[in-house]
Amino acid sequence: MTAEDTFQDADLYTDEDLEEADIVEWYEARPVTVPAAVATGAIVAAFAFGVLTAVGALALMGRLDD
Repeated sequence: MTAEDTFQDADLYTDEDLEEADIVEWYEARPVTVPAAVATGAIVAAFAFGVLTAVGALALMGRLDD
């Protein structure tokens, strides 16, 4: 395609066509990508938090029984 072809195609559109045109922008969401190290770290941190919560709850229940 040459520059002359581009200018000829541009001449096909008039100002009236542009005024009547509906401008619609559609963006597809990008897929969420997480590196393997970050995903592994999040899983390990969640497990550790669960263990700490369970140990804390057991410790509180043991103290409340005394």
